[in-house]
Amino acid sequence: MRGYFLAASHGLPQGVANFYGSQFALGIALWFAASLAFVAVHALLWTSSEGRGRALRYAIAAVVMSMPPFGIVGWAHPVTAAGILFPGWGWFGLATAAILMLAMTKKRWPIAAVLVGGFWAWSAANWTPPNPLEGWVGTDTQFPGSPRRYADYVQQLNTIALAKTAAVGGASVIVLPESAAGLWTPTVGRLWARELTGSGVTVIAGAAVVDQYGYDNVMIRISAKGSEILYRERMPVPVSMWQPWLAWVGQRGGARAHVFANPVVDVEGVKIAPLICYEQLIVWPVLQSMLHRPDVIVAAGNGWWTSGVSIVAIQKASAQAWASLFGLPLILAVNR
Repeated sequence: MRGYFLAASHGLPQGVANFYGSQFALGIALWFAASLAFVAVHALLWTSSEGRGRALRYAIAAVVMSMPPFGIVGWAHPVTAAGILFPGWGWFGLATAAILMLAMTKKRWPIAAVLVGGFWAWSAANWTPPNPLEGWVGTDTQFPGSPRRYADYVQQLNTIALAKTAAVGGASVIVLPESAAGLWTPTVGRLWARELTGSGVTVIAGAAVVDQYGYDNVMIRISAKGSEILYRERMPVPVSMWQPWLAWVGQRGGARAHVFANPVVDVEGVKIAPLICYEQLIVWPVLQSMLHRPDVIVAAGNGWWTSGVSIVAIQKASAQAWASLFGLPLILAVNR
């Protein structure tokens, strides 16, 4: 499991170095530190005894790494592959993938391995990415960033221009990446409303809403009529964004985690499952949203710090897997 986790997250060291502008050694340290919970849970539950006990222990480990608190660092969970192996199967596909995972811990694991290989080959031969939703479009951006840099006035105008271009192309709902609208204030809201006058479109844009205690990473719904907070991120990125230890020492700051809040939201009569960046890599946010039977998955990210690594590609693959599993349209928007 250590080998699996470190391989799945091999882009983290370079990503950390890019984000903090630090030496690669810091990235290596955080890479290994991030693996501790994942590896420790499996190590504590491991047994050399074969049979039902081993399968039960692995089942417990899989569930523990899917839910808070350990699920907070349970990215690249093997069960995500359910969407690749069983597209369109929904909850039944998730259960089937889980059963095959458990079968891999028993004596007759080669049978399970052959079944998984067969389903994978079938999927590879017939794979098609999730369809978009008619009238909805995700618009990628390429704005530079830093941990303390947010969209300035010029970037706001450039982002608005991208939204207008998409509207001319026939889109009615335009999804923009995480942090595309920067720090959200009434002034920024008035700027967007003024610029969208006459366009008839709705924009869903990532932003940050700051108060005296910290900030929320959010999706904002914007139109010529005004704006509102549509979604507050359930699980920001640990360490770089979510820093709960600050409160323990009497300090303020960091992004808040709304762990089980707003699993689905409504936009123009469409029920959407929103996923911001890190939430695309872990299990419980998407499964919580699926319990509410959404019409579409809307996934936004900000990958300015992932230059030279595959983190954005992994996020995209994960979001596509979940959308395919439940047969839902997928709208993706990433700042690269």
